[in-house]
Amino acid sequence: MTTGLPVSTILLITGFGLALIGIWGMLTHRNIMRIIIGFAVMDTGLHLVMVATGYITGGTAPILDGALSKADAARRAIDPIPSALVVTAIVIGLSVTAVMLAYAIRLYAAKKTLSIDAFTESKW
Repeated sequence: MTTGLPVSTILLITGFGLALIGIWGMLTHRNIMRIIIGFAVMDTGLHLVMVATGYITGGTAPILDGALSKADAARRAIDPIPSALVVTAIVIGLSVTAVMLAYAIRLYAAKKTLSIDAFTESKW
């Protein structure tokens, strides 16, 4: 079954949808764990968007050899920079999520709850 849409368009729609769901999750929930999950979902959606920007339907790896000439490279080669940036962003996102989870553990140890409403003394 074909939808008629290019893969990059499907990735863009899915990525923006996940990013919007993640933003909605971060803004509407009062539980710190749900906010962290919303951040992770938004992060994954943005990774999909970045991958979709470098994808070309029917493209090939950007290796100049007998299969891909210099004349065809600009038209058929997939841009490797967004993919490299996504790999870096995944590592950074994982690190930020780990720090947020560690902070949530410390907050739970201090107040025995993960509700933001219990931390009113932190407001200015």
